[in-house]
Amino acid sequence: MEENLKQILDRLKDETSYARNPFDIEKIRVTYLGKNGLITQLKKKISKLPAEEKPMAGKLINETSKKAEKTLTQKSETLKKELLKQKIAEETIDVTAHFENHDSGHLALINQTLEELETIFQNMGFDVVEGLEIDTVKHVFDDLNSPADHPARSTSDTFYITDDILLRPHTSSMQIRVMNEGKLPIKMVSAGRVFRNDEVDATHSPMFHQLECLVVDENVSMANLKATLETFIKEMFGDDMQLRYRPHHFPFTEPSLEVDATCPVCRGEGCPACGNTGWSMELLGGGMVHPNVLEACGIDSEKYTGFAFGLGVDRIAMVKYGLNDIRLLYDNDKRFLEQF
Repeated sequence: MEENLKQILDRLKDETSYARNPFDIEKIRVTYLGKNGLITQLKKKISKLPAEEKPMAGKLINETSKKAEKTLTQKSETLKKELLKQKIAEETIDVTAHFENHDSGHLALINQTLEELETIFQNMGFDVVEGLEIDTVKHVFDDLNSPADHPARSTSDTFYITDDILLRPHTSSMQIRVMNEGKLPIKMVSAGRVFRNDEVDATHSPMFHQLECLVVDENVSMANLKATLETFIKEMFGDDMQLRYRPHHFPFTEPSLEVDATCPVCRGEGCPACGNTGWSMELLGGGMVHPNVLEACGIDSEKYTGFAFGLGVDRIAMVKYGLNDIRLLYDNDKRFLEQF
C-alpha cells in the first residue's frame, strides 16, 4: 500500500504542476480527494484489512491525504497571485499618459426644452402621454369639430398619406385618443413632432414640436385654465412674467383665446427683440373644450367640462433663449449647440 500511495501522490503532483487556473485545481481535488476519489477509496478499504495492518495503513493514507491537500492549496495560491498580477498589468491606467480629450455630448436645445416642459407639468400633477405621429382624419379633424372646409384640412396645409391617414399637423389628436379611453377625470400633456406644409423661414418649419394639455372633470372653468397657464409660465420663465389674453377662434374650444407673454429680454419694458411692445410673439392658444368634442368622445357635456391648450415647443425655446430664427434649432451648427 505504501508504494501505491507514493505513486498516487507523485501523479497528483505531476498533474498539479500543469494546472493553469482554479478550475484545473478543483478538478484534480475531486479526482483524488473527492467523494469517490482515489485516496478516498483507499480510506474505505481500511476496514477490510487485517487488524494488525489497519493502524499503519490509516496513518499512511492520512499523511498522503494531507500532503495532497497541501500540494493543491499551494498551487491554488500561486495561481491566484499570478492571475491577479496579470489582471493588474492588463487593467493598469497610466495617469501620467496624455490621451486625446473628447467633449461630452448633451441633449439638443429642443429636447432640453421638452424635458423641462414635461417636468413642470408632471410637478403640477399631469400625466405625460405618448402620441402617434401618423394618425387618422377622424382623430385629427373630425372628432375635434373641424368643419369640412377648414383650411387645415387642405393638402396645402397637411401632409396626407391616404385620404384617411396623415402626418399629424398638431398634437391635439391625443386629446381625442385619451378621451376615447373613457377614463375620467383627465389631466394630461402630450408632446412630440408635428408636420405642416410650410415653407422654411425664420419662424416656420415643415416639422416642429408641440405640447398639448387637456383637463376634463366636473366644474372645470376658465379660471382653472388661467391658473394653470400662470403657474406654467412663471415656472418656465420666472415670477415676473405677465400674460395677455386675446379672444380667438378654434373649432375645438369655445370660448377660445390666444396668449402672449411679456418679452423675456426686456421683461415688458420694450426692446428691439419685441418690437418695443414689451410682449413676445404669440405663445400658445387654447380655451374651454367644445361640447361637440366631448360628445364625439362619449363624454356627457352637461356633466363634464374641460380646458385644453397647445403650445409650440420650438417657440417656447425661441422666446426663453432669445432666438430669432427657428432654423438654429435644426441646423446642427456646433457653435450654436455648444452654447446650451
